[in-house]
Amino acid sequence: MPLPLYLLALAVFAMGTSEFMLAGLLPDIASDLDVTVGTAGALTSAFAIGMIVGAPLVAALARNWPRRSSLLWFLLLFAAAHAVGAVTTSFPVLFTTRVVAALANAGFLAVALTAAATLVPPDKKGRALAVLLSGTTVATIAGVPGGSVLGAFLGWRATFWAVAALCLPAALGILKGVPARQAKEGATGGPALRAELAQLTRPRLILVMLLGALVNAATFGSFTFLAPVVTDTAGLDEWWISVVLVLFGTGAFVGVTVAGRLSDRRPGPVVAAGGPLLLIGWPALAVLAHRPVALCVLVFVQGALSFALGGTLITRVLYEAAGAPAMAGSYATAALNVGAAVGPLVAATTLGTAVGHLGPLWASGLLVAVALLIAFPFRTVVVAAGRGAEVLQ
Repeated sequence: MPLPLYLLALAVFAMGTSEFMLAGLLPDIASDLDVTVGTAGALTSAFAIGMIVGAPLVAALARNWPRRSSLLWFLLLFAAAHAVGAVTTSFPVLFTTRVVAALANAGFLAVALTAAATLVPPDKKGRALAVLLSGTTVATIAGVPGGSVLGAFLGWRATFWAVAALCLPAALGILKGVPARQAKEGATGGPALRAELAQLTRPRLILVMLLGALVNAATFGSFTFLAPVVTDTAGLDEWWISVVLVLFGTGAFVGVTVAGRLSDRRPGPVVAAGGPLLLIGWPALAVLAHRPVALCVLVFVQGALSFALGGTLITRVLYEAAGAPAMAGSYATAALNVGAAVGPLVAATTLGTAVGHLGPLWASGLLVAVALLIAFPFRTVVVAAGRGAEVLQ
């Protein structure tokens, strides 16, 4: 894999740390800004909503901009938003900074996903995506738990400052490592924007985007509210939150790495095995969460299955959107973050029910069940659709 791809992954690591870090910081943010934990959880959805809106919008605006400049300015805006978030005492202002950071992240990821696909041969998109997403999974292994520890000792604001600081070496890496050339095809050689947007009317593309969104909704729905499960349900000390997040991230890294080698040529086994196992795993975690050993094992397994299945589906989005070379990354980003927005909102509605802190785990199981129910009757249509459509085979 080419060096620029790993430099992009470094930036995704910084952004992934920000996107996931709230899982360990929500109680402190809620206490400091005098809001409920459920309200603080809206910060995750705010970030995701900004990504959903920003991905296609910013990608359309930046489709003919120089690739290196686009990536650099998006990353610096992301850092600035975190600096403002670190000093504010207002929840609405913090909410706004999350939206701004999300817009910058959306623009960066949309360009980076497209760039990653052009840095490798056409049949290696899955592996390139795995390298890029490894920045996110490493963030869950090291960045997010590290932020949780930093927040425990120095407060949640220190974690925001740390994310802003992480962006600086990533920006230098992009400046030095990413070629200064036009985004793919430029203004003259690629399809018109209208033709690229027309790809969104293709049923195969809509299907894989929807499935990817539902799987990611299940992932974020539980991940966002893991902290109270660890401390209240399992009865573990607060520092165990970081351990559990590391386990989830390690599983995610394993899952996305293995799936990255299969999603180009053999995505069928990943979906056929991963889907049912993921469906079983979320309710199993809800039932066994009071047992620390079972909690740790299942969190690792669910992290692996979630990212293996989700990463495979997002790879299929890139294949199915091949007719939209400049916008394909934004479609994949939007699918990921529709799930990231919906998941915590659905999960939050369960917190006040009889199942309490375990509600998000049950909600995640339901979301995966919906994905499988949608996928099953359309599997033959997708399989018959051509080379990129083997997702449900």
